[in-house]
Amino acid sequence: MPTRIGIAGITGRMGHLLAEETHAAEADLSGGVGRAGSNRPGPAGATLFPDLAALAAASDVVIDFTNAATAQATAATIAAAGTAWVLGSSGLSDADEAAVAEAAKRIPLVYASNFSAGVNLVLALSERMGATLPAEQYDAEIVEMHHRQKVDAPSGTAIGMGRAVAKGRGVALNDVMESGRHGHTGARKTGAIGFAALRGGQVVGEHTLLFASGTEHIALTHRAFDRRVYATGAVRAALWLVGRKPGLYSMMDVLGM
Repeated sequence: MPTRIGIAGITGRMGHLLAEETHAAEADLSGGVGRAGSNRPGPAGATLFPDLAALAAASDVVIDFTNAATAQATAATIAAAGTAWVLGSSGLSDADEAAVAEAAKRIPLVYASNFSAGVNLVLALSERMGATLPAEQYDAEIVEMHHRQKVDAPSGTAIGMGRAVAKGRGVALNDVMESGRHGHTGARKTGAIGFAALRGGQVVGEHTLLFASGTEHIALTHRAFDRRVYATGAVRAALWLVGRKPGLYSMMDVLGM
């Protein structure tokens, strides 16, 4: 029997792509819920449910690329339904992530900053580079650029890269993160991981991790040209997740990395 995939935010641009990729994977699109306050139509033939609870009850797994502001409520609703959850919303707070982790005690859940296979390979390399290149000699800086409509900064993927470098160096990102430098900031702190966020035009996503020493610069860059790469990865994660034990999984788990 085909996996029943529900889509939170199905009326949005990503929602339409997720519906297309669900069909391409020969899964069953159970339907979706639209974004709050949006009058945009859903994909042709898709069932629109009155609320998330109804969608979760009719689905084996729900894919959610909506908004960080709904993360805690969504976590409670989907966990209560016992439905698997693929979460790709960015900009989650510590409290939001705590609610996600709590939900993962009851349901299988994939939470990732990015569902692109290429980005996840970059994240793995970022951790290895962080472990190999000493913080006392190599300054780590992350530069990202996205479309002008993006509301959070730095991006979830940029933060994921920073966390990977920090993990490689055996530190917590929150302890070494420097973001949005402005004015007389003083000299750069040894071991800091810096972030710069650029916004403009309709850039899908560009991320560069730069390690800079007094003798060399090493840059690791990923560029996305089509949002479909995220939808393809999310559907892949949804199909992988069904039948798993409750737990908090990553896209690297899905890819077997």
